[in-house]
Amino acid sequence: SYNRRGTKVMETMRFDATIQTWENGLGLRITRLMSEVAHLERGAEVWVEVSEAGLVVRPKEKVRRKIRFPYSEAELLKGITPEKAHADELAVLTIRETGV
Repeated sequence: SYNRRGTKVMETMRFDATIQTWENGLGLRITRLMSEVAHLERGAEVWVEVSEAGLVVRPKEKVRRKIRFPYSEAELLKGITPEKAHADELAVLTIRETGV
């Protein structure tokens, strides 16, 4: 939802849950509704902030991987000439089309 200024406002919901034994530690089950509200899914990496006040779990931001193309620009343009690029067939813009 958004406030009057158009700024996105984060929705907060409160859930009751019980800390349970999980192997030799403690665990908290994240229900389907909790995961949907928090935009979490199985296998999601999260940050856990721990303080005396409690825990805060936030999803890690996904890092965009740099796309690696099979050919470089130089390889694609290697050997290109104005004739091979059909530069002589390019349309000439009129003054009206350029907006000048």
